[in-house]
Order: sequence, then C-alpha cells, then structure tokens
Amino acid sequence: MATQLFSPLSIKNLTLKNRIVISPMCQYSAIDGFANDWHLVHLGSRASGGAGLIIQEATSVSPEGRISPEDLGLWKDEHIEKLQAINQFIISQNAVPGIQLAHAGRKASVSSPWNGNSKLAVKNGGWETVAPSNVGYHANEAAPVALDKNGIEKVISDFKSATKRAVKAGFQVLEIHAAHGYLLHQFLSPLSNFRTDEYGGSFENRIRLTLDVIDAVQSEWPKQWPLFLRISATDWANGGWSIEESVSLSKIVKQKGVDLIDVSSGGLVSHQQIPLGPNYQVPFAAQIKKEVGILTGAVGLITEALQAETILTDQKADLVLFARESLRNPNLGLAFAQELQTNMDWPKQYERAKN
Repeated sequence: MATQLFSPLSIKNLTLKNRIVISPMCQYSAIDGFANDWHLVHLGSRASGGAGLIIQEATSVSPEGRISPEDLGLWKDEHIEKLQAINQFIISQNAVPGIQLAHAGRKASVSSPWNGNSKLAVKNGGWETVAPSNVGYHANEAAPVALDKNGIEKVISDFKSATKRAVKAGFQVLEIHAAHGYLLHQFLSPLSNFRTDEYGGSFENRIRLTLDVIDAVQSEWPKQWPLFLRISATDWANGGWSIEESVSLSKIVKQKGVDLIDVSSGGLVSHQQIPLGPNYQVPFAAQIKKEVGILTGAVGLITEALQAETILTDQKADLVLFARESLRNPNLGLAFAQELQTNMDWPKQYERAKN
C-alpha cells in the first residue's frame, strides 16, 4: 500500500527515499573525538536497516564543546578520514549521511552515562566550561566562564571550520544543534542568558549567536545540500524560551535559508516539568510547520509505524526522527515497511528473510 512514511522527500538537490530519520544519539565511544568501528557499525546498521537519513550524534566543533570526553569531534582534519569511510558505507545502502554539529556550553565536561553522568573536575579529566553567563546547570557545580567577544568569535569560527570538514567527510545534510540546553540554546533562553550586551536581553539579541552560526555554516556548506536546525520548542519552565519564540525564530531562519526545523524540547534547566507521553512534542512541530510554512521533523516517544504514518498524513511534520526505538531495532525501516504492507528494497544479503 502507498504510505507517507515511505514516500520520498526532496529537499534542495537531495531526495530522501523515505521519511524515517535516525536521530542523533550520543554513543560516548570516541577517543579524542575520533570515530571508530563502533560508530561504523552503529550508523551503518541503521542505514542497511532501511532508514532514509542517518544523522550522526552531536559532534563537537571544539574539544571544550564536548558533552563528555568520549564525544565525537570535528575540530581537526585528522577526524575526517574515518567519517568518510562511514559515510561511504551509508551512501552504499541508499541512505543519506547527516551530521549534527554542536557545542555543549555549560553542559560540557560530564562523564559518560555508565561512568556516573556527573560533572568532571579538571583534575579528573574534565575542563573549564563556557556559557553566555556564569551560571551553572546545577547550583552545586563550578560555574562556567561567561564568553567574552573573543570567545563568541571562536565559537562561530569553530562551527565554520567544522562545517568545512563535514563537507570533506562527505556528509549531505548538516544540522545545527540549538536545543537540549546546549550552548546555542543557552543563549536563546532568558533562564540561562543574563547578558547585557548585544547577545543578551531582547529576543533579537538572544537569537544573535544562533544566526551568526547559521551564517558561518552557510559560508562553507554547499548550497545544494539541506541545512537543518534543531531547537527546543519550549523550556517547560516558567519564564523560559517558548513556542511563540520558536515560531518567530523559525520564520527568521527560514528567510536565511534553513530548510527544516527539527523540533524537540526541554533540556535547559533541571527544574523543567515535561509531560512525557507518546507524541508529546509533535504539536510543536505541527504549529511551526503551519505558522511558518517550513519543513519540520517530529521527535520524541514515537515508537510505532502507524503512529509515525499518522503524524505525516495529518500534516503535523514532514519527517519523523527515531532515537531510542532505533536503538531497540536497527532495522526500523525494514520492519515498518512490512508492518505497513509497503514494499521497499532490502539489502541483497538479507533478502532471503524478507518474506
């Protein structure tokens, strides 16, 4: 049967074979930012598993921008070679390789989940973190250093340089991470940005760094390839970033050439109150799509084929991103196609198991 989930989507010069996207998911498995065979198998298996677009985990534009010491990075040319090999495999499976470029800001220098997920002191292999203001995510941790103008210029330059390397590595979609309480989101929200210069205060000032980063990325990113922006549509906290501001930002970045808003939420403050449940973030994607007229991606507790199909047929989003469900099932695309009784090509090595 014909389905929306398995219909192609063309963005600029790129056509995705279906609307299933593997969301960026940290693997905490890199050394000094370098990808290895774990990343090849993790990303490659989701490509052979039928997804149309595979977005690599939050990849740091600088060493100090990593969430953990085990994060992937793209701050030096030596990182490119392994990523090229991974991307070549993804493309060989008729899938598209994407990358999410990120800077963790005050949420950096944290141990991996299986090592406590706690703030790392410099003496224990951590590093000094930066943020718009010298206010930490948790009250009991060392405060980050408030970025001065030189620090802000370095962040912008780091995104630009990482984009240049992403092109050499063969990525065909680039997503800027401005969600989940990381650096760009920290500038967006009045709950973490207390600056009084041109990067703080008014809505126009708080979005300035995100717009600067978009400009820097676009100076290196090929015009024929899609550019995504991931945002947290709301902070789920009083006085924080709101869906109304997300709509306003989306209108501005659409005019700047961003092709799709990847709509998540939360992550900025520890006192957030998130009403978790299936599709809990989908209304935000639907509102931005309707009010802005821009492509959106829906994400968050979407676990079933018919659930994803309905999001698309109801025109609430244009792509559906899967994170934890794709960890549970690398062959999500193949499984969902069978469930929705739609035909799709399987890897020839697996075809004997198709029926």
